[in-house]
Amino acid sequence: MHKFFAFLIVILSLGVSASAQQPSATPVGIAEFYLAKDDGLGKAGEEVSGFSTTDVPIYCVVQLDSPESATVKMNLIVVAVPGIRPGTQVVSTSYTTKENQNRVNFTGRPLGQWLAGRYRADIYIGSKLAVSREFAVQQTLAPKPAAEGVNRTRPDAKPKTVRKPRGT
Repeated sequence: MHKFFAFLIVILSLGVSASAQQPSATPVGIAEFYLAKDDGLGKAGEEVSGFSTTDVPIYCVVQLDSPESATVKMNLIVVAVPGIRPGTQVVSTSYTTKENQNRVNFTGRPLGQWLAGRYRADIYIGSKLAVSREFAVQQTLAPKPAAEGVNRTRPDAKPKTVRKPRGT
């Protein structure tokens, strides 16, 4: 019986040391992250550093450095927006990639338009903050109305003169 227990202990120790030597899974990280406006076709366009209040949605593009499955989460947070408490979460969404899928395209959209101010995009891999980037949303300027009676189609156009009918 004593030999049986000794044999069992040797087998268990070999099993524990073999499992300790197995390589651990490399954590998934971010190879690239950028913010973008809509390309006009409903997809993320080129990287930008700021937005206007009418840029809805805002795209967050995350390129992972591994084809392993991972849960990626995006939070859009208020940094400094008049009338809103700093730290307020505007948008939160997450996505779990499948094997051999290493790109995630998030969109963030408020109800209506963005309020002008500073925001931050926080990207998490699992529960760990991987990257954080601030961006500005600026008030969209309304186009100036054309002066009355001016033809804006030709640069050399002169204002039209409106004549009143005689006898009135």
